[in-house]
Amino acid sequence: MVELTLLHWIYVVMVLVILGVMIMRKDTIIPCILGVFLLGLAATKTLLGGTRAVFDSLFVAGSELLGIIIVISCIVAMSKLLEEIGANRLMVTPFRKFIKGPDMAFWFTGIVMLLVSWFFWPSPATALVGAVLLPVALRVGLPALGVAMAINLFGHGLALSTDFVIQGAPTITATSAGVPVESVMIKGIPLFFVMGIVTIVTAYMMLRRDLKSGKLEKPVIDEMIAEEDQETRGIARFAAIVVPLAFLLDIVAMFAFQLRGGDATSLVGGTAVLIMILICVVEYKGEALDKITKYVRDGFMFGMEIFGPVIPIAAFFYMGEVSPIQAVLGESVLPAGSQGILSDMGSALASIVPMNRPIAASIQMVVGAITGLDGSGFSGMSLAGSLARVFGTAINGSIPVLAALGQIGAIWVGGGTIVPWGLIPAAAICRVLPMDLARRNFIPVVVGLVVTTIVAMFLI
Repeated sequence: MVELTLLHWIYVVMVLVILGVMIMRKDTIIPCILGVFLLGLAATKTLLGGTRAVFDSLFVAGSELLGIIIVISCIVAMSKLLEEIGANRLMVTPFRKFIKGPDMAFWFTGIVMLLVSWFFWPSPATALVGAVLLPVALRVGLPALGVAMAINLFGHGLALSTDFVIQGAPTITATSAGVPVESVMIKGIPLFFVMGIVTIVTAYMMLRRDLKSGKLEKPVIDEMIAEEDQETRGIARFAAIVVPLAFLLDIVAMFAFQLRGGDATSLVGGTAVLIMILICVVEYKGEALDKITKYVRDGFMFGMEIFGPVIPIAAFFYMGEVSPIQAVLGESVLPAGSQGILSDMGSALASIVPMNRPIAASIQMVVGAITGLDGSGFSGMSLAGSLARVFGTAINGSIPVLAALGQIGAIWVGGGTIVPWGLIPAAAICRVLPMDLARRNFIPVVVGLVVTTIVAMFLI
């Protein structure tokens, strides 16, 4: 076991402080910045080092999030243009025959998100699905927060944790566990769907309850109807055809050229920019140069408004990984053999608790969730697989089931459903605050994790 240093304990204490602040429904920027400062102070033993660490960590976090910031800003810039010319109203018309109310909007949006995410991963799927279905859902009375929940839970939760098509998550987990990928996917099916069904149904019931009680307000439909009665520009029909067609061609290109993850996201973002330029030139002609600047500025102002408060939070939690903390505090900051502060703490927890099936399942889930606190579900996959092999051998249980359980814990927490710095894409495309979305998801996801862990105790 890797030696736990002062850095490990400072990180753990500050995580507990931050979680306490979140429970009190307060913003966590100050404790996150303080946590980075204390880590820098402990590592360098100078006030200068601690102070520099604060800025350097913000730079590292900003660099990690820059791609998401840009693609969301591009999508929003394009959306503002479509709203101004009236194309957004024409684009959503075909979906209205399928979506008649907020309940149908929640499930339709979620299932479409699930299917698209299986093939292209949630980040590009969020931009595609959100841009098309958000206006429809709002029109039938589902609040933007409900749309964000559907996109988030079906995409960054169920789709990413199963990953049946691309198989990135199960491959990492299975390789570390020393078992075939197929065994993790097949043996994990009961757990994957228990987690998905329990979490999503719980979230849906809570959403319906709050809509009926008035705690969560529906969109003002009268205003939307009034907007629809406004005159639509001639370019709107052209845009309403070109935009869906362009994104459909993106999907074809993703299949044809095997574009996944960041490559697929960049294709979506680039398409949004080119569409915006084309429509601006056709509609505004000589004024296009000035107009495009306005839309780009508006898009990036929105992006920074959403992401600005999140960067300091992400800066602290990224310090739990090897690369970011070494980039901020130096190559030798961690002890030899360290896999990062979060992974080291998970391994330490696993090594001091006696083993039986309930305890093995509980620790596997807890460790997976802990490694997901940095907002990257995949950072904990290797540890989850390794622990599954250790625990499965120790209790003569199913290694694939344990591996799938750890995978669920890491991805449902870190893939982006309950930590604000991990669910930014869904929050941004739906124009809601990441903290609000995290609070809505918290109880359903925790209920799902507990039920799934209990089920796993009988399947190991």
